[in-house]
Amino acid sequence: MRRGPRILTEIPGPKAREIIARDEKVISPSCTREDPLVWDRGSGCYLTDVDGNTFLDLSAGMFVLNYGYCHPEIVEAVREQAGKLGHVPGTDFYHPLQVELAEKLVKLTPGNFEKYVFFSNSGAESVEAAFKCARWHTRRPGIVSFIGAFHGRTMGALSLTGSNFVHRERFSPLVPGVYFMPFAYCYRCLFGQNYPGCDFLCVEYLRRSLKTIAPASEIGAVITEPIQGTSGYIVPPPEFFPMIAEICKEYDWLFICDEVQTGLGRTGKMFAIEHWGVIPDIVCIAKALSGGMVPIAATVGRKEVMNWEKGAHANTFGGNALACAAALAGLRILERENLMEKSARLGSKALGRLEEWKEKYRIVGDVRGKGLLLAIEFVKDKKKKTPAPEERDAIVRAGIERGVLVFRGGNSTIRIAPPLIIEEEELQLGLDLLEEAIKEVEAKC
Repeated sequence: MRRGPRILTEIPGPKAREIIARDEKVISPSCTREDPLVWDRGSGCYLTDVDGNTFLDLSAGMFVLNYGYCHPEIVEAVREQAGKLGHVPGTDFYHPLQVELAEKLVKLTPGNFEKYVFFSNSGAESVEAAFKCARWHTRRPGIVSFIGAFHGRTMGALSLTGSNFVHRERFSPLVPGVYFMPFAYCYRCLFGQNYPGCDFLCVEYLRRSLKTIAPASEIGAVITEPIQGTSGYIVPPPEFFPMIAEICKEYDWLFICDEVQTGLGRTGKMFAIEHWGVIPDIVCIAKALSGGMVPIAATVGRKEVMNWEKGAHANTFGGNALACAAALAGLRILERENLMEKSARLGSKALGRLEEWKEKYRIVGDVRGKGLLLAIEFVKDKKKKTPAPEERDAIVRAGIERGVLVFRGGNSTIRIAPPLIIEEEELQLGLDLLEEAIKEVEAKC
């Protein structure tokens, strides 16, 4: 019998409503909860709430669970390690699993050169480490980030984030020396151009800015997501990153790649930047690294770049034994089950189906993605490309009512990024339910 969603109560159900009411009394209101879902357990691609409703998750627990919920091999690795040693200060003492994981990441990240690894606990922390390392190595205060970027909410990472004003509101002054440049968002080009034939004014703008607002001699690095995540999986054209990398080479800047959401097979490559043939100097990794069992992140950089002195950067929990055990188990699954190749294959089929929706539904303005990192951008008017956030939110809610979970992005985009272990039948079922939701909402427009 085929597994699938099963909705038994209204959403939220009675037990969920009770917990939500208790939560609102004690949990910080800054938490970004948008849907009234209270989880009890998960397995594979499915989540079950406290009222017994089961959902097919096409967002992989906010893009963390590449190996699905509670993968038995990862659970067992953590259980076994917990019986030996749970915590050892990761930057003060040595541990064999930490060394083994670092050796693995050095081999997996792009670039056939010697590297160092710094372990931390989250994507934001991995970005903070890269930011600090770039300043230490180059002795230059400036860094280029991009409009639409999301790199985290800690103060350094937040200073590099240009995707949503609410993330930055009331937190000024932020870290100085950050220069935001246009990203190649071709569907909504800031210069009103169309690709191809646009002359890459987004890159030209960066070059011209070096003569006015951002002196090249004061900039040490560029940081970018290969595919902008929070802004709605914005995929730049093939020429964009090679052109940015050429500027970095010309001015002796570091190229920092934030692979927190895109790394570890998600896009059909081990790291998304490989689609553009660019080799970063520093790579930031998090989210999927431990399969969601224990927080862990890594900053991997060229040895000559990570040349900072002892004590220049450290932490307490980074690279702890439990997290390293989980991460190593996850990487074994990723390679043994060929999940990277599976992501490329299933993603291509799914994107083909989304392309059909683009022609079929008047509120679907654009579809895009690589591997199992896919997006649908909704509009009120295809010609004017007027964003449709209300319709997007209604589709998310209609999906929840049918037992399928997707994640919001950008102003009016839905992000689809299921666990890489998903079977084609399950993926198509999820898309069936999502298409039903789109039909329902479009009929009411």
